Amino acid sequence: MPSATKKIDYKREFKEVYSARRNPAIVEVPPLSYLTVDGEGGPYGDAYRDAVASLFAISYKAKFLVRGDTGVDFGVMPLETLWHTDGADTGKGSWRWSAMIMQPEPVDEEVLGRARDAVLAKGQHPAADGAVRRDLAEGAAAQVLYVGPYEEEDPVIDALHAFILDNGARSAGTHHEIYLNSPDRTAPERLRTIIRQPVRR
Repeated sequence: MPSATKKIDYKREFKEVYSARRNPAIVEVPPLSYLTVDGEGGPYGDAYRDAVASLFAISYKAKFLVRGDTGVDFGVMPLETLWHTDGADTGKGSWRWSAMIMQPEPVDEEVLGRARDAVLAKGQHPAADGAVRRDLAEGAAAQVLYVGPYEEEDPVIDALHAFILDNGARSAGTHHEIYLNSPDRTAPERLRTIIRQPVRR
């Protein structure tokens, strides 16, 4: 079994899309592959929590499998979520979501399958059964860094959409959030979230 000989920082490799400033900007997001779990309901419901726990369990197992197989080591990427609403009803109970974690190139379908099977075998993360690999090509997108409680981000989202219009573009795609730190280990006022909206000119 090879030892870990190469450490890759994928947040640095994809710095433009995994860092942002408090002033909105247009970026070009390359096609990326994600491990995803789809569901519905609010962000504090059991379904979402179970999905997030399953994604991290599989992603960490995949990381260790790659390190053991190839000697390549890397950090697990942050949690991201696409948030959907149906029509005019924007209550949290009506939300649909795709919780996801980006999987770098060494993590292919075979590695994810092995990782998912190992997690399911432990019987602790049933949502892992619905985890699938999915490619996402957002292309041009407006994004901004928000610092603070999740419940208070609406003004920042509104300002991001105003920025899009001011730049002669229109929203096209799904509201996307990237959580750069964990609410379990971070005070609400220090939470850092990249808010992203794909656009078309």
